Amino acid sequence: MQHMSDKEMVNDILSQMKSSLTTYSTSITETSNQQLRQTLQQIRNSDEQFQYQLYQLAETKGFYKPATQADVKDIQQVRSAVSS
Repeated sequence: MQHMSDKEMVNDILSQMKSSLTTYSTSITETSNQQLRQTLQQIRNSDEQFQYQLYQLAETKGFYKPATQADVKDIQQVRSAVSS
């Protein structure tokens, strides 16, 4: 049996967290029970904090390389396309 490397484990967890956060957001918008909604929001907020901390660790260790920053021209093009 082959074991996952630290990098693979971190990236797998980040991927799972992304999926979970999407599910929480969908569930929150579809829930009419206020108490359940607040509980889901608290869980989502906690998971977002964990995801960001894990992302920072991954970036520090070189496991994750963020995309390059968009330049001002690209940002303006997207804004124009979205506002049209």
